[in-house]
Formats: sequence, C-alpha cells, structure tokens
Amino acid sequence: MQINDSLARVTDRVRERSNKTRRAYLAQMRAAASSGPHRSSVSCGNLAHAAAACPAGDKKLIAKGGGPNVAIVTAYNDMLSAHQPLGGYPDIIKQTLHEIGATAQIAGGVPAMCDGVTQGQPGMDLSLFSRDVIAMATAVSLSHNVFDAGLMLGVCDKIVPGLFIGAARFGHLPIMFLPAGPMSSGLPNDEKARVRQLYAEGKVGRDELLKAESESYHSPGTCTFYGTANSNQMLMEVMGLHLPGSAFVHPGTPLREEIVRQTARRVAATTALGDDYIAFCDIIDERAIVNAVVGLHATGGSTNHTIHLIAMARAAGIIIDWNDFSELSAATPLLARIYPNGPADVNHFQAAGGLGFIIRELIDAGLLHGDVKTVMGEGLGAFTAAPSLDGGALSWRAPPKTSGDETVLRPASDPVSPTGGLELVKGNIGRAIIKVSAVKPEQCVVEAPAIVFRSQQELMDRFKAGALNRDFVAVLPFQGPKANGMPELHKLTPPLGVLQNKGFKVMLITDGRMSGASGKVPAAIHLTPEAHDGGVIGKIRDGDLIRLDAESGVLELDVSNDELSARAPMTADLDRDRWGSGRELFAGLRGAVSGAEDGAMTFALEEKKLLKE
Repeated sequence: MQINDSLARVTDRVRERSNKTRRAYLAQMRAAASSGPHRSSVSCGNLAHAAAACPAGDKKLIAKGGGPNVAIVTAYNDMLSAHQPLGGYPDIIKQTLHEIGATAQIAGGVPAMCDGVTQGQPGMDLSLFSRDVIAMATAVSLSHNVFDAGLMLGVCDKIVPGLFIGAARFGHLPIMFLPAGPMSSGLPNDEKARVRQLYAEGKVGRDELLKAESESYHSPGTCTFYGTANSNQMLMEVMGLHLPGSAFVHPGTPLREEIVRQTARRVAATTALGDDYIAFCDIIDERAIVNAVVGLHATGGSTNHTIHLIAMARAAGIIIDWNDFSELSAATPLLARIYPNGPADVNHFQAAGGLGFIIRELIDAGLLHGDVKTVMGEGLGAFTAAPSLDGGALSWRAPPKTSGDETVLRPASDPVSPTGGLELVKGNIGRAIIKVSAVKPEQCVVEAPAIVFRSQQELMDRFKAGALNRDFVAVLPFQGPKANGMPELHKLTPPLGVLQNKGFKVMLITDGRMSGASGKVPAAIHLTPEAHDGGVIGKIRDGDLIRLDAESGVLELDVSNDELSARAPMTADLDRDRWGSGRELFAGLRGAVSGAEDGAMTFALEEKKLLKE
C-alpha cells in the first residue's frame, strides 16, 4: 500500500531535521553494542556483587554468561490501581525465564505518582518533572552493565514516557514494555462527569461525589477513560514495543498472565547472545515516531503527548515539533470515540475491535509505516492481531473485518471525523495545542473578553460566587514548566463545563496543561512562550478581546503590537508554588527545563551542542 503524501512528507522532514542528532545517537548505541554482552567485560568483583543475592542456580548462570540476564525496571506500587497488578510480574518473569535457562533481576524501581490523586493539589506541580526523574531512575537501574535485555513495567501518565526515555539511552539492548491492562467498567464516564458538574454547582454533596468517583475507580487496573495512561499503551503498541495486543487485556486473567510469560520469552530471545538480536534503537526510528503521532490522532489521544512524544523522540535523536503534529492531524481520520471523545470506555473499544482494528485500518489507508521493525522481528502487520488462549497457549487471531460497534470504532473509509483530534493554534499570543475531538463544533470558535486569573483557586472562588455568568476567555498564566512545573488544570473542567452548559461562550488559555481526559471545554494549552519566559500571555489584561478559531488554527489577541510592547508584563508570586510537598527539591529542574514545544525536557544539553555544530 502506497503511503499517504502527508505521512511521507512529514517523515522526510523529520529525518532531515534529525540528521545530526540521530547519527550521533546511533553511533553511541553501536559503540555500546560493539563490545558484546557487558557481563564479559565487568570484573569478577562487579559480577559477584551483581549476583550475591541470587539463588545458587542463578549465580552460576549469571557468572557463566551463557543465557540472557534480563533487567526488570518496575514502577510497581499498590496505590496506583494501574500499577498494583505489576507486583506479581517479577516472580512470573523469573520463573518463565528459568525454564529456558535465562535469568531476570529487578534492576530498579522508579517513582510512579498518580495524577488522579494529586489533581488540584500541591503534588501536581511535581507531576511533569517526575517523567525526567523516572528517566534518570531507569538509567540508574540499567547502568550496572550486567543485563542483556530489559523489561519496562509501567502504565500511567509520566511513567511510560519516563521509562521510554531512560530505555532509549540503553538503546543497544532489546527492550519491551509490559502493561497491566484496564480495570473492568464501572460507573459510566459521562455519568461520573455529570455528578462532578452537579457538585461544582452545589447541587449534590461530597458524599454523592465520592460515591460516583469510587464507582468509577473501583479495582486494580488502568482507569477506563482514554486519557494519558491508555494513550501510553496505544503508543507502545503502534511503535512495536509490546507483545501484540497487550494493551487492553484485563489484569488477573489467564490471558494477561500468559502475555507476561510470552513477553519474557520474547525479550530473552532477541538479545545479542542469539541469532535474533533486535535492539531498541533499531525499532525506534523516524517512522516509528511518526506512526505514534498518527496513532494519537486516530484514537483521539491525550494532549499530554504533544509534550511527551517530543521528549521521547529526542531521547532517540529524533526531532519533531507541533507543525508535524498539525500536518499529520489534518491527514489522519479519527476512528475511535472513547471518553472524553464519546461515552464509551476502553473496554468497549477493545470489544469492538481495539487497536488491532485501528492499526489494520491505518496501514491499509497508507497512514502508517507498516514496514518498520518491531519486537516481533517483523513489520507492524503483526500488531493487527489480537491475543487469545488456545488450550492454554497464546495465539493470535485477525481483527474483525467490521467494527463490533460503530458508535465506538469506525473504519478509515467512514471515520468519526476526517481529521485527528489535536490541533495547533497560533497567533500574536503564541503557539498552543487544543483538543477538538470532544468539543462541539459550535464551541470551536470563541470570541470573548479575557478574565485573567492568578490561580486555579481564584477561578473556582469566583465561579462559586456567581461572578462568571457571562461569555469570557479564562486566562491562566504562570502555569508553565519554568514557573511551577506545568501542572494539569483538570480541576477547572467542571465549573467551565457548567458555564458552557448554561449557554455561555467560554474557553481557557494557559501555559499549563489539562488532563488527558479533558476536552469538552475548548482549551488552548501548553502556550509557548510561557509567561515566565516573557510570553504575551503575561501581558493580557481583563477585558482584552481574544479570538479562538480552532478550525482555522487561529489564536489572536485584539491588541496592537505597539500597545503590547508598551505594557509591563504581569508579575506573579511563585514562592507559594515552589515549596512544600517536596517542590523545593525540584528548583534545579525548573531552571533547566525547556519549553513545552521542546518537550519540557531537562536533559537537552548535548542535543543543543550538536545542533550548533
């Protein structure tokens, strides 16, 4: 199948833009791989330390070096519902590998915070930076040079991107990702949203709200809406880093346990010790990254990945930007309606055909590079299949020819929308991202006066006081990565949604983020330059007329350039956002972080040096 012109053009542009950094990255990975299995080059003392706590049989295998030793990097904790099932994985992996003369060790643990717990709380200011902390913890875990492959155990928002970034720096190794799968369906997501709005209006109390939330988030497994966590699993699948069909199989089932076992076998089979060596760096190339962006658009995925994917790509020497996202969005049809883009959850999506159906449709439409390398040693076509158990053994079946439910999943020939759900908007305020897949068409164009807020709480207080019953654009500056770590502002969705339901034209402009589950209210987010860097958002005043036209990609402030130049930038007291809940420990990261369109990264120094040469 001939690939789409936009897909080819963006891929070529990314390849050319990344020429220096990609060549440097691959040279580093080839050098790391050239000395062969690293256990052969470490001293006896090093090796003795590495195996000291192992059972006797494992000690011999690790010392002998004949069989693979697989690093397990785990984000397990039992507070995150999505990560709680990971606790039993290492024992399953070790037992499985023993059966084939291989070993595994938990190389390290990485932190895993839950945005659902920290939403609207001081800890949310650490959320984005936790990604780079996870990347560094992954690097520390793999730095012992006694591993032949790696298994990354993680699911949620910043965790998978952080594991990916850390893994990319050990790209000479085979690396596979292993999720836990979603919890079963609970209270429907649209009913949960309805109760949240009633609570925001004061029409139900805290007991009713807690009951609804508890019925939504009720058991081990990933939250069932299509936010950043489930978007992560789609990305790993479409980039070929999972066992095919791993993303949305429930935890605690025989099928999930067999997926864990087969993933362990597969990663052990692809080390440099054998004849089927498949390095991470050879899987993640420009085509794989472009495929990831297409998958994000086709499924209506999380806005957070307009930041994370940029950072993930750069860890592998590949440079993408929001122009690439925008062009691919225009060429990619939206094929799925999963909450917040529709009432269904990921379990309904999986039952209708899931990612196998999506990947097949996109390949057939020329919208994915099907000829990429994957962990299966073949092209992306292997990922059109769905796993099942046949007599206790894992097998794969072709996806259904037609969707099991066209209200949830549609073919490329008859999509939900002809374009993807994420758009670039720009103008004299700067550049921003907006998710339109869940926004009603009549809400995609807003022209209204600005109201500038100093904090989320100020907006909440004025809403509760009844002072916001009008058309307005909520402007919330100093929420960018350099200011306070770029927290998600999902707490604002219910009150703004209430005002929208009353018939008012409302929207949000911020240099912060929104939750991957947001979308009903138009929100131009990740605005760059951020206010802390002197961005125009810091010069907006109450009453300034702002126009958003998401369909045309326009975000304009109706103030002349002369007046803007004469205005003093707004000041902000950021001290309150920089201490408490450990935030004071992240001062160095706030000082080093790049802008949102550069991935909000803290590790780009070498890349900047290469690009200057």
